[in-house]
Amino acid sequence: MPPVCSEHSSLALTDRIEHGVEELNLVQTNEQLIGEYAGQEAPLLPLLHALHERDGYLSEDALRAVSDGLRIPIADLFGTVTFYHHFAREPGGHRAPRVCTGYICRLNGSQELLASLDGATGMPCSGRCDEPIPVLLGNQTLVGLSAGALEARDTPMPPAAPDGVEECVFAHIRDPARKTLEGYRSTGGYEALERAVHSMTPDELISVIDDSGLAGRGGAGFPTGRKLRAVRDATGGPKTVVCNADEGEPGCFKDRALMDHDPHAVLEGMALACVATGAERAFLYLRYEYPETDAVLAVAIAKAEAAGVLGDNALGSSHTIKIYLRRGAGAYICGEETSLLNSLEGAHPFPRNRPPYPVTNGYEGTPTAVNNVETLASLPPIVARGAEWYRGLGLGEQAGTKVISLSGDVNRPGNYEVPLGLPLSELIEQWAGGVRHGNAIQAVTMAGLSGGFLAGDDLDVTLDEPSIRSKDSFLGAGGIMVFDETRDMIEIAHSAMEFFAHESCGKCFPCRIGTQRLTERLAGDAGPGDVTAWLDEVADINLTMKETSACGLGQAAPLITESLLRYFPEAVRAHIEGSALLETERTDDE
Repeated sequence: MPPVCSEHSSLALTDRIEHGVEELNLVQTNEQLIGEYAGQEAPLLPLLHALHERDGYLSEDALRAVSDGLRIPIADLFGTVTFYHHFAREPGGHRAPRVCTGYICRLNGSQELLASLDGATGMPCSGRCDEPIPVLLGNQTLVGLSAGALEARDTPMPPAAPDGVEECVFAHIRDPARKTLEGYRSTGGYEALERAVHSMTPDELISVIDDSGLAGRGGAGFPTGRKLRAVRDATGGPKTVVCNADEGEPGCFKDRALMDHDPHAVLEGMALACVATGAERAFLYLRYEYPETDAVLAVAIAKAEAAGVLGDNALGSSHTIKIYLRRGAGAYICGEETSLLNSLEGAHPFPRNRPPYPVTNGYEGTPTAVNNVETLASLPPIVARGAEWYRGLGLGEQAGTKVISLSGDVNRPGNYEVPLGLPLSELIEQWAGGVRHGNAIQAVTMAGLSGGFLAGDDLDVTLDEPSIRSKDSFLGAGGIMVFDETRDMIEIAHSAMEFFAHESCGKCFPCRIGTQRLTERLAGDAGPGDVTAWLDEVADINLTMKETSACGLGQAAPLITESLLRYFPEAVRAHIEGSALLETERTDDE
């Protein structure tokens, strides 16, 4: 079987990290690298990363060699490579600084930092909203508010939960030994997998997960047990499990904390999903902007394989469980499961038309379970402690917990594992220490950006889907950004829509054009000067996008403008009238 690899084989990466051994592939020829990767599962991304790191960019010669070696038409390959944000096409591009320009980082001066670094370019939110401002330099992340303050830092540990609150995925995460195989096993790690492979049938395993009420924690909220059973029951094979770690939603950074501080919990969850579905192969698809996480996961996989926990005859059983680490290259749309699958396969990462769904036609057309990092990390404690225990962690009728990534104008930003059903106000005021400088909350975003804004009386919600959906929003992946009374909501909405326009894959007309038109209107660059006509036009764009876009990006983006109009009508009116006045002045000047 091929070795586990991301940009390199996991064993080579382990050597580099632990012993400082130089990577051999830095001097390998194109032909040698292609020969090394061509026979592996999902070879294109790791091969491109190896070339990118070796040369500092992807040259035309290297891409033509890849095209020949993997039998990918050169036009298709160029189109795929240029779709991703982080594959440089000019010499030195791999090492050029990339500065986060997500809105939380903008509030902390990222535009000034960007201007102060030679050769720097901006990048969308890179998942460090709890610790701005991140700058990528090759395979290293530096953090700081100015060029002179940039330094490498470990991922912040999640703040401790209040007394009396029981956690699921964060229960042991603050133990510094937890990221090692020995430390993980000393706190009960891999005991659930041991039970699953030796004393449970797949149906029994799925029933425990189903009875727990666990639903997808990446945004969609689909019942996890039902998805695993659908893959188990699907005809054809080989079956496949995919961990979606492409955490690209602005304001979301929970998965990075889980992978950095508790990587074996994610691997054990993937292994349990393999046992449940009958899959022998699994992929962990990691977002590009987490290079340190890539190294942590590669070491964890290698250690687990060397110990016989993963691989052939996992834990001395008849089960084969192979986990492959694949790093993306920067594209928000790859968080959508079918785009992610296309990316894994080496195709252009457009969303697929559905049906058929991945549970029957996923990776390479095989039945595939795609689950989020948090969802999979929840499986080991659920299997170890039982469905009833997990259900009891929620409040009222809600089952279980949810990790919330909280950032913006709060005193203690960070990741908080809350019982589902907890009031939003309690999270902000008691857990996170309230709003900075004693200011009042003006609005929050939900589901990162995808859920739009909540404001006014609608801030009186509980953190669960029924409560938040009753306000025409949704909890989704659990990113919440807080904005106080001093913030310009038109500017925030424009920044959000600009992000969606930038990240639209371009496959479908409503999203490709709609996000651009809404961005222009929020910027005051286009649209009717009459308030009624402006509102009618924006409402029409919103409706068209929601009803006809091909995937969740185009369906969610209009929630930004809809909620802006709902909560801040006077600010919108002033924006329209101000834009019309400026247009009149420009016309008069001409």
